[in-house]
Amino acid sequence: MCGLAVSPSCSSWPRFPAELSSPSSSSAHIFSFCSLFPSFQPSRLHSHVHFFHCSRSPRGLLRRSRSPSSASASAMAARNVREVLPPALDSTSDPPALFDGTTRLYISYTCPYAQRVWITRNCKGLQDKIKLVPIDLQNRPSWYKEKVYPPNKVPALEHNNEVKGESLDLIKYIDNNFEGSSLCPNDPAKQQFAEELLSYTDSFNKGVITSIKGDGMNDADGAFDYIETALSKFDDGPFLLGQFSLVDIAYAPFIERFQPFLLEVKKYDIKAGRPKLAAWVEQTGYAFQLA
Repeated sequence: MCGLAVSPSCSSWPRFPAELSSPSSSSAHIFSFCSLFPSFQPSRLHSHVHFFHCSRSPRGLLRRSRSPSSASASAMAARNVREVLPPALDSTSDPPALFDGTTRLYISYTCPYAQRVWITRNCKGLQDKIKLVPIDLQNRPSWYKEKVYPPNKVPALEHNNEVKGESLDLIKYIDNNFEGSSLCPNDPAKQQFAEELLSYTDSFNKGVITSIKGDGMNDADGAFDYIETALSKFDDGPFLLGQFSLVDIAYAPFIERFQPFLLEVKKYDIKAGRPKLAAWVEQTGYAFQLA
């Protein structure tokens, strides 16, 4: 939910011009959810970004590097759990047994903010500890707002008889309060830079979306150049803090949406002239592989 400055949530993702709302059928419009979660093969997904579509063959879309980093390999091992995903709950669905001691993560499968928290859960191997409760945002159940989370947005986490929200807050909360390898570095310099990068996520998304909706690419150039520069700060790995961390998780659902769309619709390759970003894109494909 931490995203654009105005009502940052999946349900409030900005609308785009009509010509961007119905993209041509092309692999360049693949919804990034498919590459992040290749074990999930839906017949249809509706993106609240409106102009991203999902392939029926997500496994073939996962980028594969010939030499994944050790951090990526470790992340893969931690998430090598095949999960049967429940159907989304809508206005006709009964609520779960709320506040019964079960930890629940309320998400939308296609929401990039919710995907941040979902990825964090999976990276820490918490599939058996945190139960997914997908919500149909187009036909959301009334009990979700009334009994679970009054802001009526996703993601939200039910834990210890409380419900918390905001995606950037939740990825930190899960990392700090649940078992599994830490996704935050111990190095104070990296911790400080992590906060800087996390605070930039809103500006990053806004810059790219401004270019998508406009004629020039200056704002997107600045956003992706910022990431390229950030990737140069630490030399102990291909990720934003060198080693894989929550910061990569915060950016990945958005960059993996922007990349194919910009390439086809704007003829803009985010990796051109940005070798570190190109390597990051490839390595995150490994880091998020579930199968």
